[in-house]
Amino acid sequence: MKRLPSYIHSSQGKLWLTEDERDNLKISYRIKDVLFEETSPFQHVMVLDSYDFGPMLVLDGVVQTTSMDGYIYNEMIAHVPMSIHPHPRNVLIIGGGDCGAAKEVAKYDCVELIDLVEIDEAVVRASKRYMPEVSGNLSDPRVQYHYEDGVKFAKQARNRYDVIIVDSSDPVGPAQQLFEIDFYRDLHSALKEDGMMVCQSQSPIFHQAVMLQTYEHIGELFTDRKLFTAVIPTYPGGLWSFTIGSKRALPEPNRIRFDKQASYANEEALRSCFSLPTFVQELLKRKETAPSAR
Repeated sequence: MKRLPSYIHSSQGKLWLTEDERDNLKISYRIKDVLFEETSPFQHVMVLDSYDFGPMLVLDGVVQTTSMDGYIYNEMIAHVPMSIHPHPRNVLIIGGGDCGAAKEVAKYDCVELIDLVEIDEAVVRASKRYMPEVSGNLSDPRVQYHYEDGVKFAKQARNRYDVIIVDSSDPVGPAQQLFEIDFYRDLHSALKEDGMMVCQSQSPIFHQAVMLQTYEHIGELFTDRKLFTAVIPTYPGGLWSFTIGSKRALPEPNRIRFDKQASYANEEALRSCFSLPTFVQELLKRKETAPSAR
């Protein structure tokens, strides 16, 4: 075996991945095997076969998705906006190289086009080959792959999409741009007059500043916004947030209808995901009433 990066180490004959989540928190996974490894022009890409989570996609030492629980994230980030929009035809996915969100969007017969913009072709190639539980080895002809910068792609689009899904990694390095207000402004312009966007907005427990900043930025630009959550075991803290922004008023959650085949999402789950824990409600309320720093 070739020399592995520092976040892969052997202890008493056992292989471990240790993810540095923050200064005071490290997460370790016992690994069976390295299925894929490549240093692309953008990052170090690995697919590791783990004992508890199965094959997992790891970018620069950070777990992005796993075969065991990846469906939760992908179903929630896709089906919430797709079930709310009255007739989504054209969908843009920025990031999402594991193809999981695109696989869920492809379940809607009304969809005519799915533009998947992933800067790193190696992520798509590895996910399709080694993580079929997540990617479904997606081959739907409606999916158009664009291996380029999602920020630049969005800037060039105008009044084109019904739904935009931002499936980004953590706001570190190049992905930082995907959490800035200028990017959300370009998404607003890329949406049709009744369009909506959704993004992952990090942990309400460990990443409150990012979550609140995302909520604030989207609120400045869109007519309506809502935050919703799901529990994803792989992600630090388990509880994860998403923020949806719409050019029109969002319907009440009890009006959501859903009839697609899914493992996590159902009508009750999609409706209840907007029912937030008290501490999250209080965080948002303080943010809404605090004087703007802008």
